[in-house]
Amino acid sequence: MSKGGSILLHTCCAVCFEAVYPVLLDEGRQVTAFFYNPNIHPYREFAKRLRAAEVATEARKVPLIAEKSYGLQTYLDEILTADAGRCQACYALRLERTAAEAAKRGFDAFTTTLLTSPHQKHEAVRSAGESASARHGVAFLYRDWRDRMQIGLESAKRRSLYRQQYCGCIWSEYERFGPHDGRAGD
Repeated sequence: MSKGGSILLHTCCAVCFEAVYPVLLDEGRQVTAFFYNPNIHPYREFAKRLRAAEVATEARKVPLIAEKSYGLQTYLDEILTADAGRCQACYALRLERTAAEAAKRGFDAFTTTLLTSPHQKHEAVRSAGESASARHGVAFLYRDWRDRMQIGLESAKRRSLYRQQYCGCIWSEYERFGPHDGRAGD
């Protein structure tokens, strides 16, 4: 995929946005952020991450398309009936919506800030992005940005942006804060 052009950046949080945005900007891309994260639980956590994404994109003068309604029911309906593991189904849900939005609005490509996290399953994210790309006819930009996670954390800290402590879903919250008896794994 050539550098430049318009790209819709699925944004899971401000930290990961701070890690990825400078790279895309340096490549000459016209970036629009897209916040669609029905997996984030509970509602207060969702609201904090949405607000941080709004602050981060506003400060950098990046357009933001945000699904502001709390999509927990949509997420649970999808995840609890999925044949794939919960993470794969979650990636597919969010990247499918991102690809559809990118196609509808005429973007050249889409990508996701999920690719900055060492906690995400990169091959599953890549597979979900490529599948959504094929269905919607818009290119998926895969990059391994895990080496930029610390940059995103430092930038978010300097700018006093909210820095979450878990992936976002109820299972990851349990894995982070609950008893460690091994029952919550994917």
